[in-house]
Amino acid sequence: MGLPPGTTGSTMPRRRLGRQLRDLRNRAGMTTRVAAQRLEWSEAKIWRIETGQTSLRGLDVEAMCMVYGAPAEVVAPLRALARDTKARGWWTAYNEAIGDGFDVYLGLEEAATRLAGYEDQLIPGLLQTESYTRALLRAARPQLTQIEIERRVRLRMARQALLTREPSAPCLDVVIDEAALRRRIGDATVVAGQLDRLLRADQLPNVRIRLLPSNTGYHPGSETGRFVLLEFAAAAAGQAPEPSVVYVEAFTGPQYLDKATDTTRYQQAFDDFDAVTVGIAEGVDRVRKG
Repeated sequence: MGLPPGTTGSTMPRRRLGRQLRDLRNRAGMTTRVAAQRLEWSEAKIWRIETGQTSLRGLDVEAMCMVYGAPAEVVAPLRALARDTKARGWWTAYNEAIGDGFDVYLGLEEAATRLAGYEDQLIPGLLQTESYTRALLRAARPQLTQIEIERRVRLRMARQALLTREPSAPCLDVVIDEAALRRRIGDATVVAGQLDRLLRADQLPNVRIRLLPSNTGYHPGSETGRFVLLEFAAAAAGQAPEPSVVYVEAFTGPQYLDKATDTTRYQQAFDDFDAVTVGIAEGVDRVRKG
């Protein structure tokens, strides 16, 4: 049996621990090369730790703190955080259906308080119906067996539980290009069901769906392509919020951007959609009228 939705796994603890260890190294005025030499590790290992791509033992945390000259009072909290880097997310029950590196995104998605995104080709996964997902996988991944397709369908449907999660369902704010609604995925029944799903989802208090009309000229998405901007709450009271992350899905694999300059630019681009989009109800009406 898998873990229940809402179990955020190790993604956020790994990112948080990596960021704090990087800050300690920087305060010590130490490069990754020097740190690696003193710890007798590779620079690649330091990079993986600081970017949250690996779990960490408490003993390794202590060693890094000693090399960086960290104050004694920060060691115990960092050791505790290291234990959380081994936590399992609910999606581990679907490991066979998860693409390379997508488990990182699932952890971010589960922990986010707000997801703002633009999709130019397809309906976002959090808003797809089972029939749409199944038809899409059959068309896009013809090499998959029916069993593999059904596993991926179940994973995608399980992800959607976060939209009605109690408590603390995140806010979902998405812009969908009209072309995505008009693209024929499945038969007429599948298409009709997907349009109805968008209208129902838009009624949720934490969800806003907008449509970018196909006759729009230049628009923010012309430069950004599809993306998701994820925002997070603070790890604890009195602390600053966790840094935002932009997820960009490319043909060769995902990219995660967390520099403030990058996330600010994507937020501005998303804000600029306000001037060129319409509500999803109007958008669906446009599509149904042809």
